[in-house]
Amino acid sequence: MATDGTSKDGIRVVVLSGLSGAGKTVALRAFEDLGFYCVDNLPTALLPSLYRAVVDGGRETPSGLAVGVDVRNRGDLERLPEALSRLAEAGADAELVFLESSDEVLLKRYASSRRRHPLSENGRSLVDAIAEERRRLRPLLAVANRSIDTSDSNVHQLRRRIATDFGATSGGLTLMFESFAYGRGLPPDCDFVFDARCLPNPHWDSRLRPFSGKDAPVREFLDGQGLVVQYLADIQRFLDAWLPRFESEDKGYLTVAIGCTGGRHRSVYLAERLAEHYRASREQVLTFHRELE
Repeated sequence: MATDGTSKDGIRVVVLSGLSGAGKTVALRAFEDLGFYCVDNLPTALLPSLYRAVVDGGRETPSGLAVGVDVRNRGDLERLPEALSRLAEAGADAELVFLESSDEVLLKRYASSRRRHPLSENGRSLVDAIAEERRRLRPLLAVANRSIDTSDSNVHQLRRRIATDFGATSGGLTLMFESFAYGRGLPPDCDFVFDARCLPNPHWDSRLRPFSGKDAPVREFLDGQGLVVQYLADIQRFLDAWLPRFESEDKGYLTVAIGCTGGRHRSVYLAERLAEHYRASREQVLTFHRELE
């Protein structure tokens, strides 16, 4: 098996498992931003077939393959070690990453999101569901190549962890463009912050309000605003001038945060446009839209 994080076919395979509420969905989105082909809740027996289909698919080879496997794979989890062995036989360099968190934090996250735990059935309480999930997943934790405890991590920090651990295969600076709403405060760990509240606001157009800055109607509206075009160009010129300086200091990760009133239109649009611009010349460019997640 290769030791440099790549298989002989150039495909890295990361199998993500762990406790519900520990951040697997966030992690999968981070892998998707890194150019991985991502699949969630795949039966473990299909892992080798999926790997071979991606490698031999005739399409542009992705940066890697990330697959989510969790307690929803009823009766299937015990087959995962065998599936990982078959991946190795097929030439893949696969690793199992386990996401976990404390019971106290998981309870708070479920209370905040109001989501239903996948094992909350037949009158089982949330506390008992978490305990049962820990019991079922204990064998996977025991064989995991690495474990990531997200108890003290927010969404932004987990995405950064994935980017730094799995994205910088060729070195260089990883860029994160993050949108946010000022009403919810600044994101943590920002390197640069730009305020888009001075720009024309699609929110005041009832036809555009339901959309986000990722959707065509809002993008077309903002593309046609001279102030927006100028603002975007000014940010690009600033970053073009200063990014080489950060790279010369061996900085591995830089976050550019862009805020507006609601964090749905102008800031999202600018973050996406900037990411598109820099992806043309850089390998590691990520986006995160805090108010859309």
